[in-house]
Amino acid sequence: MALIAMAVHDTEENGRTKFTKITLQCLQETVDLSKHNLICIDNNSCKETKELLKDYNTITLPENVGTAKAINIAWRLRNDNEHLIKMDNDVVIHYDNWVDEMEQTIECDPLIGILGLKRKDLLEDPYRNDFYKSTLRMLKHHMGDRWRIVEDVNHVMGTCQMYNYRLINKIGGLNQMGSLYGFDDSLASLRSQLAGFRNSFLPHIDIDHIDNGGTNYQKWKEETALSFMQKYNETKEGMTNGTIPIYYEL
Repeated sequence: MALIAMAVHDTEENGRTKFTKITLQCLQETVDLSKHNLICIDNNSCKETKELLKDYNTITLPENVGTAKAINIAWRLRNDNEHLIKMDNDVVIHYDNWVDEMEQTIECDPLIGILGLKRKDLLEDPYRNDFYKSTLRMLKHHMGDRWRIVEDVNHVMGTCQMYNYRLINKIGGLNQMGSLYGFDDSLASLRSQLAGFRNSFLPHIDIDHIDNGGTNYQKWKEETALSFMQKYNETKEGMTNGTIPIYYEL
């Protein structure tokens, strides 16, 4: 059983209710929700989204606290030895029972700290020679089991990530540079490596990121991330040299 946390901040201005509706429909069709626990965190969304979320286990917040902080609120409800998923509300996953497959992959290699589903616009590639160079790796095989191949990377970027409960025990929850947004994925990937884990993708599971960007909301995210670049680099250096702890309380 996994806990799937999806933070939602839909407003009339950003027009993201349509993405949330599609994502929830996808989850209903591809995930056994009688087995896995889906929790939506409403970051003060519009009325239309609030109506949509009435049919789901939802934590309603009076204000937008940001994605990472909202995810942490849901993750606090985890059970022992339960893997945790950070789920964006703008994705379609074209693969049945993908949560079970992610769980099985981590149990096949318990040193995978963060396991992601790979967007088509990411830079990770085995043929690069920089930070984004990846490595395809076949996991240990037992006679009669299916073959499993993962793509080991430095950085697992958003959309859909499973966090190994063993990693959570060592690094705690997500942290973000700003009050609403900022580098939580990048910092989590770094903290995972510093804790002795690997970061990987399951590249064979086909997904589509359905928000094509080009909106004021996307522009705001990009500008906000840029404004925290120096702080991120300082935090990264501090965590690497041990002057800043990698554990972040949920």
